[in-house]
Amino acid sequence: TESASLAQIGEFSFILAGLGMSLGLLPAEGNSLILAGAILSITLNPVAFQTVPAIERYIMKRPLLTRLFDRPRGDALESPDPATESRLHGHAVIIGFGRVGSTIGQALDREGTPYVVVEQNREVVEDLRARDVPALYDNAARPGLLDHVHLEDAKVLVVAAPGAYQVRQIVELARRVNPSIDIVARSHSEGEQQFLERQGVG
Repeated sequence: TESASLAQIGEFSFILAGLGMSLGLLPAEGNSLILAGAILSITLNPVAFQTVPAIERYIMKRPLLTRLFDRPRGDALESPDPATESRLHGHAVIIGFGRVGSTIGQALDREGTPYVVVEQNREVVEDLRARDVPALYDNAARPGLLDHVHLEDAKVLVVAAPGAYQVRQIVELARRVNPSIDIVARSHSEGEQQFLERQGVG
């Protein structure tokens, strides 16, 4: 989605083109080409936004393509802090720490239950780590990511991430690692709720 938003030519290009013409660096034909390109990119931008989810679903269904396009970020936020990772036993795993996930985290804090978070918002992850909460900055559906949260030793998996397809993927990956783990997932429709319930998800 972020890439699609960058595909459209911005207004700054017109300022640069006007400056180029005033300085004699850009001919009138060049300005016309910039204008034509801007109109074309503005026209095609909605199409790009509409095709992104379909392309993402296609890629996520194919592990080889997923590994190719969704490479590790290669920074320190990609795996839990070793100092806190040793506490990850009999813990909860929370995927997504927005409105729903953070509310569940507060409840776990009150009960004294340790938990680890997987979140795609870097600021949220940095804030959690500052509070000594193990957190990973990444996409939980990326193959191999759940290996870092010690899912085999966890008591419960809470999937609070938006997006029905991503929820299904995470549930499938989690069942492979720990078939007996309790899973609670957020759903956005009755049909999705029924599907998850058939998979043994709360």
